[in-house]
Amino acid sequence: MSALRVIPLGGLGEIGKNMMALEYGGDIVVIDAGLLFPDESAPGIDFAIPDITYLLDNYPRIRAILITHGHEDHIGALPWVLADLDVPVYASRLAHGLISVKLRERGLLRGAKLNVVEPYEPFRVGGLGVEFFRVCHSIPDAMGIAITTPIGMVVHTGDFKIDHTPADGKVMDFSALARMGSEGVLLLCSDSTYAEAEGYTPSEQVVGEALDRAIGEAEGRVMIATFASLISRIQQIVDAAVKHDRKVAVVGRSMVNNVKMARNMGYLNVPDEAIVPLNQAGKLPLEKLVIVATGAQGEPTSALVRIANRGHPDVEVVPGDTVVISASPIPGNETLVAKTIDNLSRQGARVLYSRVALVHVHGHGSREELKMMLSVLKPRFFVPVHGEYRHLAAHAAIAQATGVAAENTFVLEDGDVLELTETDGAVVDTVPAGLVYIEGQRRLIHESAVMDERVALARGGVVVVSAAMSRRQAGAVQEAEVMASGFAAAEDTAGILERAAEEAQFTLEEAMDMRLDWSRTRGLLKTRVSDFLYQETRTRPTVLVHLRED
Repeated sequence: MSALRVIPLGGLGEIGKNMMALEYGGDIVVIDAGLLFPDESAPGIDFAIPDITYLLDNYPRIRAILITHGHEDHIGALPWVLADLDVPVYASRLAHGLISVKLRERGLLRGAKLNVVEPYEPFRVGGLGVEFFRVCHSIPDAMGIAITTPIGMVVHTGDFKIDHTPADGKVMDFSALARMGSEGVLLLCSDSTYAEAEGYTPSEQVVGEALDRAIGEAEGRVMIATFASLISRIQQIVDAAVKHDRKVAVVGRSMVNNVKMARNMGYLNVPDEAIVPLNQAGKLPLEKLVIVATGAQGEPTSALVRIANRGHPDVEVVPGDTVVISASPIPGNETLVAKTIDNLSRQGARVLYSRVALVHVHGHGSREELKMMLSVLKPRFFVPVHGEYRHLAAHAAIAQATGVAAENTFVLEDGDVLELTETDGAVVDTVPAGLVYIEGQRRLIHESAVMDERVALARGGVVVVSAAMSRRQAGAVQEAEVMASGFAAAEDTAGILERAAEEAQFTLEEAMDMRLDWSRTRGLLKTRVSDFLYQETRTRPTVLVHLRED
């Protein structure tokens, strides 16, 4: 009998970019295809997606991509993945709608094999059985997935928390979980994002109450930033706005598209008169308006950041505005969010965010909820997923405390290949599982020289050496010039650049006396000027050499 292979391609050791392949015999199913927002180490990059080299190499065996829910870190890579892999996608109704919006924006919806699934309705892909089950998260229609293989059941929780008063009123079905536990769970892969947090995660209901207070108490206009896919949160905002006799305007392309889709599908209950176009919102009294916008993570091109930077064509902050950031910063985005808050405050806005007001609760189970999931399902093997390494390690310790044997607990990283039989497991191999950067419509691999050059430019600036030479006459016919951008010396920058030009001129004359060719002359110039600047400033800016024929 074959072994089950568990291959995480993203989401282990990081927050975001979630993707896992499960392989048995000739069948592979993929769970989620998410993106990751980069930090300052990736200048100019919009986001990153998983490296799917392994999937491309095994394309004929991929039976389906199964989606747990519609957040960007679980569906954001699909437009790029489906451009390379023409395979069926199975998702809940809301996730299906959000995926359709993304594919339509990139012209990929026609021909995409999208399938809507309902919870607790089993189906088969290849030789594997699949059943989605409902979990609570910060978005409606969040699902866990049970996959039946010939050697046992695999349960993947997706993102979850145990919320007895969720915004959409649909609580987790513990009877279904108990049924799975009684049938026997070979492997549990469970959300680890808040494995370090003690106790229980607060309910979404408390956020609705906090947003209601913020809107009700605001004397002027209210602007609320959240994720475009947080449909339940948008419903809470609309409910509070209607209650306090305010109109709602939606800003940001993804927010506008998702709100339209969610209304059409019945996931947002919004009176027609409650929504006003942005061009009409400016005619309303400020105290009668709520603006819902993207930008809760400080994304440079988002609506809220453009507003904060005085760069939005239709909205500008006025003193008396209340701005609510209804999200917690994703690790790596803290500086961007803090800068946005500062810029809004500088213009006279009152800013409410998770540190100063209960305007956001996370959608992930804390330690007691993770214990409950483990206790109900009673897995033989356990793999913590979705989290940085310390989160995975903390969740592994919880699993062992609830009875999972230490030798059956595997803290994996992206690219590890875990093989399981009915009784044993071991990491047997690794596959490519790095980052693929997305910049506009382009892809750049993580190890790209372009990224190394950008980091170097950001760190030290650039110095350009320019000179004209003659192929017919010995020596340079024009004095070398040295210019700089983003480079500054501790003292006299202009003087140092002037002396660098003298060093370049001396090097050119020496190169011509040695009868060096142009390629070797460029290399010598770059080395000499770079070494000179380091001796003078103890910094290494990027040195570019431009030789032209005169």
